[in-house]
Amino acid sequence: MSTPDIRVEKGHAEPEEVAAITAILLARAAARTTDPTPVRRGRLRAGWRRLEREPGFRAPHSWR
Repeated sequence: MSTPDIRVEKGHAEPEEVAAITAILLARAAARTTDPTPVRRGRLRAGWRRLEREPGFRAPHSWR
């Protein structure tokens, strides 16, 4: 006997409930785009700097 693909960890699920969740998961998997590359938005670098890479002196008029 083979193991089922979906298993209920806690509680008891009726066959109709398992069928419903399976249909939802299959629909979501089918709705995915075929392009696996993520779309990047925003900055590619962090907005902060490491203190050890900063120069030792900052101008008096610069705010930190």
